[in-house]
Amino acid sequence: MTGYFGQPDETAKVVDKDGWLHTGDLGVMTEDGRLAFVGRTKDIIKVGGENVAMADVENILHGHPAVKLAQVVGVPDARLTEVVAAFVVLLPGVAVSEVELIAWCAERLAGFKVPRYLAFVSGFEDIGMTASSKIIKRRLAEHAVLHFGLSAL
Repeated sequence: MTGYFGQPDETAKVVDKDGWLHTGDLGVMTEDGRLAFVGRTKDIIKVGGENVAMADVENILHGHPAVKLAQVVGVPDARLTEVVAAFVVLLPGVAVSEVELIAWCAERLAGFKVPRYLAFVSGFEDIGMTASSKIIKRRLAEHAVLHFGLSAL
């Protein structure tokens, strides 16, 4: 890629000196040699100077047998700048408490990655989704601030 048409400043942000485009996509190489998409660099929460990939926390929550879907965002915190908040859709007929899910995360994640806030939702349609059914993280973060009674910094 040679750059964004008529936008040299935006081009400089994503194209390095060797001409490589940095898309912001994050991936890992699987054991069978395939590249697997795991998230975006913009999907990072800054907790007290530590970077937390939203996908890391979501993957842990998805590993719980009661969880159908989990989405994580950063919410404001006076001391740490941001902390992790999670919204979870449970599988039908399965029960687990917020405290149990947070404990599940605490056993599997570094302390700064553990959700400070967690709430159950029936779905994300009312919070904000794109036409292709992708959850709009910005709207989810705004919803989290209201839902948990937080002050935006």
